Amino acid sequence: MSDSLVIIPTYNEKENIEQIIRKVFSLPKEFDILIVEDNSPDGTAAIVKSLMQEFPAKLFIEERKGKLGLGTAYIHGFKWALTHGYDFIFEMDADFSHNPEDLERLYDTAKNKGGDLVIGSRYITGVNVVNWPIGRVLMSYYASSYVRLVTRMKVRDTTAGFKCYRSEVLKSINLDKIRLMGYAFQIEMKFTVWKLGFSLIEIPIIFTDRTLGTSKMSKGIFKEAILGVIKLRWKSIFHKYQRKNG
Repeated sequence: MSDSLVIIPTYNEKENIEQIIRKVFSLPKEFDILIVEDNSPDGTAAIVKSLMQEFPAKLFIEERKGKLGLGTAYIHGFKWALTHGYDFIFEMDADFSHNPEDLERLYDTAKNKGGDLVIGSRYITGVNVVNWPIGRVLMSYYASSYVRLVTRMKVRDTTAGFKCYRSEVLKSINLDKIRLMGYAFQIEMKFTVWKLGFSLIEIPIIFTDRTLGTSKMSKGIFKEAILGVIKLRWKSIFHKYQRKNG
């Protein structure tokens, strides 16, 4: 068993799932993988289950009854990871927008350089995004600026979804009280970790938009993020964040 678990939520990722799993398992550093599968009609789960025979005790799947949202998928994965005793817990997309080779850099920063939450950042050294239309780049960049303005977090890429948590961070959060479930989930988790006094470190990555499969982005996701950030800030004025086991 590795000390590190990579959580990959999936919904209709048959074009990518085998390749991403094989790429992670080809890395010099050993990682285990948990697929949190939301009942994809395209057969994603069957591909994963077939690969589990090739990678026993390294590849796992948790199947859910439907498309229940990114946030709930990761929370499900976090609880599974803590139950199974992993020290370092990663979030990563299935579509190769996150380069699996960067997992080792995230791990090194968490293990050896004091990062309680290490963020693979698109914006810490400028704008490192490939294949996005300029409108989407600007929307994402200025969304992070908006989040920083409202929350006062010193994080350049506030919506980043490529991350590594030390297990003690997730143990300190009441995961059942995380409310934002779309991409705003990523903001709420960073904000919570920051308010609890943990160390957040950003390292630069190059984000490459998917070439296979369909994006899950929608207008509703952005609306939740805009309103959710205001709620987070308002709540923080009246609510003292405390570590669950502190």
